[in-house]
Amino acid sequence: MANSKFTKPSFWSRRLMLGTTVAGAVVFFVVGVIFWGGFNTAMEATNTLEFCTSCHEMEDNVYQEYKPTIHFSNRTGVRAECSDCHVPDPWVHKMVRKVQASKEVFYWLTGKIDTPEKFQEHRLSLAKNVWQAMKDTDSRECRNCHNLESMNPEFQKPRARKQHLNAMETGQTCIDCHKGIAHHNVRDKLTDEELEALEAPNPKFIREIPEIYSIGLAKIEAEEAEQVAREKAAKEAQKIAEQERIDAAVAQALANVGATKSTVSTPATVEIPSTVSSIHVDWSKANSTDLNVFYPGTASMEWILGRNHGGKRAFTKGDRCIACHGDEITDIGQAIVSGESDKELEPNIIPGKRGSFPVTINATHDNEYMYLRFSWSEGQHAPVPFVDGGKMDPEHPMKLAFMLATDDVEYADRAGCWATCHADANSMPDTPVKETLIGSDLASRLDLNSGVTKYLAETRTNIELRGRGGKALGGWDKLKDEKAINAVLSKNQFMDLLRYKSGAETVEDGNISKERNMHGGQGAEVEASLKAGIWSVIIKRKLLSDKIGDVSIEAGKVYNFGFAIHDDYSSARYHHVSFGYKLALDNANAEINVKAQ
Repeated sequence: MANSKFTKPSFWSRRLMLGTTVAGAVVFFVVGVIFWGGFNTAMEATNTLEFCTSCHEMEDNVYQEYKPTIHFSNRTGVRAECSDCHVPDPWVHKMVRKVQASKEVFYWLTGKIDTPEKFQEHRLSLAKNVWQAMKDTDSRECRNCHNLESMNPEFQKPRARKQHLNAMETGQTCIDCHKGIAHHNVRDKLTDEELEALEAPNPKFIREIPEIYSIGLAKIEAEEAEQVAREKAAKEAQKIAEQERIDAAVAQALANVGATKSTVSTPATVEIPSTVSSIHVDWSKANSTDLNVFYPGTASMEWILGRNHGGKRAFTKGDRCIACHGDEITDIGQAIVSGESDKELEPNIIPGKRGSFPVTINATHDNEYMYLRFSWSEGQHAPVPFVDGGKMDPEHPMKLAFMLATDDVEYADRAGCWATCHADANSMPDTPVKETLIGSDLASRLDLNSGVTKYLAETRTNIELRGRGGKALGGWDKLKDEKAINAVLSKNQFMDLLRYKSGAETVEDGNISKERNMHGGQGAEVEASLKAGIWSVIIKRKLLSDKIGDVSIEAGKVYNFGFAIHDDYSSARYHHVSFGYKLALDNANAEINVKAQ
């Protein structure tokens, strides 16, 4: 055999996997990089705002809706563009979304939404597709920028804190609450069944509450408590100074005209009660609480439990109204009374009417009686444009009422006396016409001469919450039989009610069950005055009673409390109301802490 010389292959000729040479691999790599670069460049080019709005369908419709929103322009200059919300970031999901987009290109070619009219026709179905996709992915695209685990409650409003905490605990996701943030919201076009399915909590989305969130929540709640204490101390000092001014004005007035007249006029318009006080209380030993009342408009239990109340889920879970709204009562009242509320809770605007005002409640007790003193500033008269003379109740410039209930009344633990307010009551949106009431079979069992009064849901077989098929909200005509109602009363399912009308010498005592029943009850005493623009109403009430319809107040127990004030000659629903609070004897944890003498 002849010898042959072995020639070592060059580096570029060396074989790699599958017989590929190094040179070939380099060529494939370079071509791949060029191809991938081109592919990726083209891919990213289709993710730009300019590309998304290059056709008039997008330019004339959704883009115009998007421009005024915070995602387009805000104080930080961070813009969320179309792809940030509608194109997934993970590569595989992005490719799937791009393939799906080819269907949309087909619709563009065929002119499915090439006019505003066509777009509006298909808007709901388009929105439902996006909502469902976000629901299925736990709002993945939202979480590219927003993350529940990274939120600091110190910089959120109380309502937002509660909602985000509820979301983590129950498995809610961003899109459940935040529809319509970049485009016009068509959530109200969904059926109740669709809405319930779409916004139902998903246990898979439940998150452990992060330590940073718990720390931030504790910190901001402590800071707010300190702020409340400082404001309360400042108000107490202001009240002392105001009382000294009133006392000086009264003394000067009496010196000028004699002590025999019951009412004198001074520059401060001082009014003096004509009777000597028979309610002897050392108010220095009473506890003092400052609460705001606000104008509720047509808000009712049906509205609270309905689809337009964003806090419905938290409320039905057990959160009290004040947990979300305690620090925004003034804003809520102004939004409703002015008609600025997006919930359209007041169709009959009264120009100049107050949206809210603070009320001081002094509370004390002895061995037999509870004493409550309500004090607030009289407002300017705001004539009612839809009432002759501008005064709904000319005989009574002021009325005050408060209710007490145990936790046996549904929702009383979180809403107080709102549990009695329904959408079909007198002057509310779904109140029946008088002919319907008088001609009803229930006219012999209910006093319907003045319309439907307050009532409790426990006395009805059904309460309409959704208004399906045009049905009126509420359940005034779904009254249970007398045997069932007696059983309701025996279970303490009633609201104890005391009401005072200015000028009267007595308190009206009653309760609310199947209707408002002013029965006399255990009796109570009242003293009221208007001095220097300050209303003061003192109510003396027995602690214990053996009459059905009366709530006995015992040590060691906590009761649900709410009150309402009809100021400026108002009546029916045109009053100011409180949220639900807790009342107890010698209990510092209750908002109305009734301290012993």
